[in-house]
Amino acid sequence: MNRTKRCIVFILLLLISVAHLKSQDVQEDNVYRIITRQGNEFIGTVVSENQDVIVLKTTAFGEVTIRKEDIRRQVIISADRFKDGEFWPDNPQSTRYLWTPNGYALEKGEAYYQNIWVLYNQVSLGVTENFSISAGLIPTLLLGAEAMPLWVVPKFSIPIEKNKVNMSAGAFIGTVAGEETGGFGIAFGTLTLGDRDNNVNLGLGWGFADGRWADFPVINLGIMYRVSPRGYFISENYYINLFDEGFGIISAGGRRIIGTVGLDFALAIPLVAGMDRLIALPFLGFTVPLNGKHSRGN
Repeated sequence: MNRTKRCIVFILLLLISVAHLKSQDVQEDNVYRIITRQGNEFIGTVVSENQDVIVLKTTAFGEVTIRKEDIRRQVIISADRFKDGEFWPDNPQSTRYLWTPNGYALEKGEAYYQNIWVLYNQVSLGVTENFSISAGLIPTLLLGAEAMPLWVVPKFSIPIEKNKVNMSAGAFIGTVAGEETGGFGIAFGTLTLGDRDNNVNLGLGWGFADGRWADFPVINLGIMYRVSPRGYFISENYYINLFDEGFGIISAGGRRIIGTVGLDFALAIPLVAGMDRLIALPFLGFTVPLNGKHSRGN
């Protein structure tokens, strides 16, 4: 074998060896999050795996053997979800504050269910990377009423600069089933500055009912700030002008991530001219992912 052939063989063997080592490194460096059907959660690297079980090396519990039939969700966690060695799960509802949407979009196929004070029920689905649709109802029929509010919320999201500047436009379109009335709702546009964990949002919305539009837009300011691996500060604020009378609503609260569920809570304070006392109204809601698409560490 001449020198040229030996060089070619050496280079090929070197490339094969490097590729083999890289594949081993990727396998060993992958960090998995496994949630069992019993609700247990384990984070670690795979030690061994067969068709029946997976052995995970974790920091908190050492080596853990998990039967595959007990696994409800298994996802690879990206490196940016760890800070100082601690896992920071994804925001379970990064496209909304307490109720108001922002400029971010759901991933294609991502879905979640939102409930506010038991009666408000809404399901949202990412149809494409930039379009989502939500549908909801208040089941007043279960309370003996003869009419029931229903709504849909189409939303287009426009990423201006990834993870920094996002815009969206859409509409909350509602009706009351069982009553002969026209539709109602609000057409909105938003501008969001910041990433999915820390951002500020300015929104404008024009209300409509029975074919008539409001003379003044609703102005919304939303703030989201991550304070811990599983906690957020959230503030949602409004200025509303009705019949040439303006008033505001300010709120302060937070979001707590419990497993994969987001629990939202806040106090809302109406600011109306002539009020002689301060009133704080409680807000309580939760968000549940409905599939495995929300898996950027969740």
